Amino acid sequence: MPMDLSALHCNYHAMLAQSPDPCVLVDLHTSLLVDVNLPAETMLGRTRAQLLSMRIDQLCPDQQPDGGSSRLLLKAQMSSAGENRSHQFPLVVASADGRQLPCEALLIRLPVAGHALAHGRLVDISERLRAEKLRDGQSEILEMITGGAALKPVLDRLVGLVESLSPGVLCSVLLLDDDGFSLRPMSGPSLPAAYMKALDGMHIGPHTGSCGVAMYAKKMVISPDIQVDPNWAPYLPLATPFGLRACWSTPIIPDGEDVLGSFAMYYHEVRSPHESDIRLIGIASHLAGIALQRHRRQRELKLHREHLEELVTARTTALTAAVARADQINRELSSALATLSKAQDELVRRDKLAALGVLVAGVAHELNTPIGNSVVAATSLAERTHALRLQMAQGLRRSELERFLAEAGEAGDLLVRNLKRAATLVAGFKQIAVDQASADRRHFSLSQLLSDLAAPLRVAAKPARITLELDLAHDLTMDSYPGPLSQVVTELFENCLEHAFAGISGGVVRISAIETGSQVSICVADNGVGIAAAIQARVYDPFFTSGAAGARSGLGLHVVHNIVTNILGGSIELDSAAGAGARFTLQLPTVAPQRAPAPTAIEAGQTALLAP
Repeated sequence: MPMDLSALHCNYHAMLAQSPDPCVLVDLHTSLLVDVNLPAETMLGRTRAQLLSMRIDQLCPDQQPDGGSSRLLLKAQMSSAGENRSHQFPLVVASADGRQLPCEALLIRLPVAGHALAHGRLVDISERLRAEKLRDGQSEILEMITGGAALKPVLDRLVGLVESLSPGVLCSVLLLDDDGFSLRPMSGPSLPAAYMKALDGMHIGPHTGSCGVAMYAKKMVISPDIQVDPNWAPYLPLATPFGLRACWSTPIIPDGEDVLGSFAMYYHEVRSPHESDIRLIGIASHLAGIALQRHRRQRELKLHREHLEELVTARTTALTAAVARADQINRELSSALATLSKAQDELVRRDKLAALGVLVAGVAHELNTPIGNSVVAATSLAERTHALRLQMAQGLRRSELERFLAEAGEAGDLLVRNLKRAATLVAGFKQIAVDQASADRRHFSLSQLLSDLAAPLRVAAKPARITLELDLAHDLTMDSYPGPLSQVVTELFENCLEHAFAGISGGVVRISAIETGSQVSICVADNGVGIAAAIQARVYDPFFTSGAAGARSGLGLHVVHNIVTNILGGSIELDSAAGAGARFTLQLPTVAPQRAPAPTAIEAGQTALLAP
């Protein structure tokens, strides 16, 4: 039902006053504004009286952003609203100060009889469009950064984006040099080139303009009026000729610590930032920080790559020299090893000859008594026989014959005893020689082996007045290598003779053996001077000796250790203290481990000496 115009106008005016959106009442025939509310007056920058004397097309610029006529657009939209009662469309209106405001316009036909009236609502969408433009610009700049674009085009695009979002602003990006105090202009396409060039090389610090102070203090610096700001006092001759009156600058600090530069916004009029301006410069400095940080990382990576190439070249040269040096050292070591092998063979041969000399001397000494007794007995028997022959020629008495027979019997007994003793010694020496020269494995009696070995050892010990004692369990048997075992015991005994009783007259060496489960424990102990703790860890080292130079080669205990561990499959342990004697304990399996046919014990010791 059509409404009365006066009643409608009264009610409509009350409704407009309550609406937060800018609203107008339009006569569709004349395009005149019939009524407006206060938000519309504020947005358009005109009073109610001014607006009620204007057509709606007079609130718009001559042309819309798409190039079309504002009047034709409004005419078409009002015609459409007249037909359809409601229509929404984009529209740009102009405020009294010349600002163009993008809006969404809504026209609604009012049912008034005899009149063509429409309610119009104008919604300012400039902030929404600005936010969309900023978002799209940010995406484009980030794509440029991630795509590896050069720094200057990225910063120029950023400056252009900010200038398009804030009319009247002139933006710049300055870099802080590696020295930490010099400025380097990087982007400022809308600022005078002479002004940007003059900034190159200036230093940051207090009272060095908005940018210099911002980087120096690491905080945003706002200069609403350059002419009266003390930070700009030294630089007024630079800024004034170019008409620069306001400057807001924020430092670029991506990591919160290191300042990389500054982003600045200049104006030709005195101006303080609004909240939206602060937000915009914050976004701009953040994007600039991303670009500058990536640029710095790329530069550092390039320098690192170049340095790495230099290091690789230097290391290659050093390695080449090292390889050549290693080849030379290898040749020298091979020569030294050959010489050492010859020297070792000679030392082992000398030790063998020395041991053989001691053995021969002992054999000679031991055999001298029975053989001497036999010679005396045989000589005496020969003399008595010759005397008896002479007596037979003169007449032999019975008493003489009986005395001769008695003496001959005693001489014969003496000869038999001494010759048997000599034969026993020779047989023992022969067995020892055979065992020590052989690394053949066999079943043998350990008790018998050590008992037989004691005879020549006692012979060697007599000159030094050393007593050899045996403490052997009965029926000790082994399936092992008697030759190398004999060599080990002999070496340990000779080591006692050589070192244990230095400066001591007489002493005791005790050889004991017991069976413990599947092992036998053989101990060679003395009551001599002992071995100092400082050298105990080295007694098995080759060529180490605590004796006088030239006495022994220092290979004895080393060969012993290798025979015990490599051939007999056991271990050797030293227990000694200075002044308390020394005890070498062998722990050997009763059944030696299987091994390939081995060389002689001495040769095995020589081979082990050269093993790594």
